[in-house]
Amino acid sequence: QLQLVESGGGLVQPGGSLRLSCAASGLDYYAIGWFRQAPGKEREGVSCISPSGGSTNYADSVKGRFTISRDNAKNTVYLQMNSLKPEDTAIYYCAALHFKKFTTVQTMCIPLGMKRFDSWGQGTQVTVSS
Repeated sequence: QLQLVESGGGLVQPGGSLRLSCAASGLDYYAIGWFRQAPGKEREGVSCISPSGGSTNYADSVKGRFTISRDNAKNTVYLQMNSLKPEDTAIYYCAALHFKKFTTVQTMCIPLGMKRFDSWGQGTQVTVSS
């Protein structure tokens, strides 16, 4: 099991930007998903990326604002979040799915797909407020 470490969360004003990072040794063998959970709401998929980085997927609510990428040489996956809105406020988690279990980024990011992930990070708080 991977030890995923998220970083980069914080307090930002509406319209601002943050970049989240998810790091772990051996990350290049895994597809990675970013999920978020706001108070009183269910955890939802935000964005997912294949092991090679060649395929990505985004929730409709973040398309055009968020960008997922990975640097396998640095064992790190990033989530660049621009034009942040108050409704983006949540705890953000990264999760890893071993390449042998990976099918498509679309099936990773749906609620049913979350059960298949092998490892989860501890989460990082993102608060968007003026």
